[in-house]
Amino acid sequence: MRSKLGRIYRLLEKHFGDLGWWPADSPFEVMVGAVLTQNTAWANVEKAVENLKLRGLMDPGKIEKVDVLRLAGIIRPAGYYKAKSRSLKEISRFLRRECGGDIKKLKGQETSELRQKLLSVKGVGPETADSILVYALGRPVFVVDAYTKRIFLRHGLIPGEASYDLVQSLVRDNFPEDAAKLNQFHALLVETAKRYCRKRDPLCGDCPLGNMRKRQKEVNDDIRAVREKEG
Repeated sequence: MRSKLGRIYRLLEKHFGDLGWWPADSPFEVMVGAVLTQNTAWANVEKAVENLKLRGLMDPGKIEKVDVLRLAGIIRPAGYYKAKSRSLKEISRFLRRECGGDIKKLKGQETSELRQKLLSVKGVGPETADSILVYALGRPVFVVDAYTKRIFLRHGLIPGEASYDLVQSLVRDNFPEDAAKLNQFHALLVETAKRYCRKRDPLCGDCPLGNMRKRQKEVNDDIRAVREKEG
């Protein structure tokens, strides 16, 4: 497993280079983006983020004070805008209570403790919390999303019913505990899934992981043949 993950990382990094993810001007903007990107394309998040910036609202104190209906209208391009506007307010309240709005003060807290606190914020699930931890706070945490699961499943690394925690522990136990590398690994997987490992009509022949996928299929076919012979 360790060698497979390492090979996937090396092949993708050679193909894409340093992706420099997450694109944001501040840790708080990363937090906002992590909430807004739920169930929507990044292009829509960018529009909503730009709307907030144009109105001078990329600040937890200002988001906490702005009317929730007005906020919903501003972030409308990101979809699910009513729920997400409430989540942004909850995140902003959390920051005020936890660190007086100064995100730098969160750095002294243990990662596991901070993760639990983030998960207690309404509207923040594991993927959003982990995105905040690694991308906004530089913690060595791996983000699991639909793209990650799709690639790992197709390469025989996880079963179809694998939970978030199972996938995350697989990476934690078999990949360097390095925030920058975990950041890059997740970004590489997202880019690969978007361009090649698509949900429908995957482009395996063009994918930088295509040869690995082919070998995995051959292994699976051999295992299936042995089982059928023994059965």
